[in-house]
Amino acid sequence: MKILLFPMVFLSLLSGCGRDAPPAVPEDVRPVRAEQVGLQAARSDTRYAGEVRARYETALAFRVAGRVQTRAVEVGTQVRAGQVIATLDPQDYTLAASAARAQLGAAEAEARLAQQDLQRYTELRAQNFISQAELDRRRSVAEAAAARVRQLRAEAERQGNQQAYTRLTAPHAGVVTAISVEAGQVVDIGQPVAQLARSGEREVRIDVPENALAALRAAQNLSIRLWSAPGTDYAGRLRELSPMADAASRTYSARVSFIKPDAGVKLGMTATVDVGSEAAPSLSVAQTALFKINGQPQVWVVDRQTRKVAPRSVQLGGLSGDRAVVTAGLAAGEWVVTAGVHKIAPGQQVRLAPSRQP
Repeated sequence: MKILLFPMVFLSLLSGCGRDAPPAVPEDVRPVRAEQVGLQAARSDTRYAGEVRARYETALAFRVAGRVQTRAVEVGTQVRAGQVIATLDPQDYTLAASAARAQLGAAEAEARLAQQDLQRYTELRAQNFISQAELDRRRSVAEAAAARVRQLRAEAERQGNQQAYTRLTAPHAGVVTAISVEAGQVVDIGQPVAQLARSGEREVRIDVPENALAALRAAQNLSIRLWSAPGTDYAGRLRELSPMADAASRTYSARVSFIKPDAGVKLGMTATVDVGSEAAPSLSVAQTALFKINGQPQVWVVDRQTRKVAPRSVQLGGLSGDRAVVTAGLAAGEWVVTAGVHKIAPGQQVRLAPSRQP
């Protein structure tokens, strides 16, 4: 009886254990975010800071040397064409012009006398009272006197011009942007006295690095924004690009003209130039979707039927903002994980955010 009792007790214990077995552990489902890969036109925007300048800026200087007698303008003065900017002491040039006129008067008197002598000697030669050689000599004297008159007349005009050059006038209407002399200062010929910005066209001067020259030349849209008016955009166009880099900064100077400036565009204002460029449509993913395996860029691709993920190698192009261009490895329409890429494993089932479900 004792021998039969133990198997029965053992069987009853086994049946009890089968009834109390725990349920199966549910499969781990990770919440992630994903996006559908599609063709997008990549756009890059580059911004340069610059200063509003006039297209034509003229450095004004005296054409003669002397001591500055008066300065008639200040920085910021609006001037009209022909308005006096500054004057030199004209005394020396007045005396030189007076001396030249006196020499001209004396030469004209000598030329008249020589012409009268020539006329008399011509009559004497007609009566055969003098030789032909004497007549030729008198004609030569008259011609030399006439040439002397022409020479001194030109010199008198030159001295008159020198006297007029002691008045520096504006060659065109504009605004004075710089003054570099004061009354009483002695200046040389061609020494800059003032800077004059011509009225009319306005543009922004910027400095461009050498790796951005091609993008600037190919840019379809240039937008100018003043710091004083951040809500207003002005259309611009590239007017000038320096062929040589600055020796100190190693950047290239460029000028972007306002197409339709208004009264709010003032000289010297700080402005920014936005250079927008469009590229051909390409596949791109968020940079947060990328991870690496053995140094190779990877993304998690979501299977639309099973909602399971699998890693896939991709080849990348350039970066644009927070996105990366994919040149190989993905096709348009596929879904890739963009958040939670480091918390999932191959073949794992995922749960997508409701608004991003495939």
